[in-house]
Amino acid sequence: MAGSPLWKVYIEDEYIASTKDPFYAAMIIAGMGKGEIRIGHNKKNTCWREGQEQKPASESYDFVSDTCYSRLREHNRQCREAQGG
Repeated sequence: MAGSPLWKVYIEDEYIASTKDPFYAAMIIAGMGKGEIRIGHNKKNTCWREGQEQKPASESYDFVSDTCYSRLREHNRQCREAQGG
């Protein structure tokens, strides 16, 4: 059985979709022209906010994906440190 997709797409705090790759979440955000991508459902784990990033999702899905993965690595590092590891 496959695990639950990690990347959650929200538009104006409404849960819209989940994806297994932030590339596809970027496609949704680009199509809507707004929204955010979260690592899970918690708002504090938002890794992309359309309109507040260096460029819009519609300009480069790869840029969004790379940014999200970079922020996921940082999130995981902070979690390990908080657990004393």
